[in-house]
Amino acid sequence: MAFFSRLRAERAATRELGEGVWRRAHDRFQRSLDRVFQVVEGITDDQVYNELVKEANEMAVLLPTVRQLCCAAQRITPSNDDTIPQLTSAAHRSLTKAANDLATTAQVIAMMRMQAEAGQPIDIEAVRHRAKLVEEDVSRAAQNLASSE
Repeated sequence: MAFFSRLRAERAATRELGEGVWRRAHDRFQRSLDRVFQVVEGITDDQVYNELVKEANEMAVLLPTVRQLCCAAQRITPSNDDTIPQLTSAAHRSLTKAANDLATTAQVIAMMRMQAEAGQPIDIEAVRHRAKLVEEDVSRAAQNLASSE
């Protein structure tokens, strides 16, 4: 049964996001978010885990917005290949940067996890800073897309 649910979800995503740059932008953000949660799940210190999972959850709230932006961009400038549409290229750039900043956040969390396991003090501000960058990138993408319409 799960196979057919997944197949229906894939078809819906293809219908809404296409198979080009907007689908890849969405999927890249989702993979980066998944990586953040994978790293957080490996943390054994409860206090560190609770602080980092809060930040991860705040970034997860952005996923529906990223999907909406990618769907809107697909409606404005349909894409089924690797060519970035000129009209919405600024929005694509911002979404790509958001996914990259999110992946970097996962790396920062992984380094913090190693520090915590070694008994060294950690500073959550680095993760908060990266999370803020991701939020700003998504906001910038929304502004760029709005100005493209």
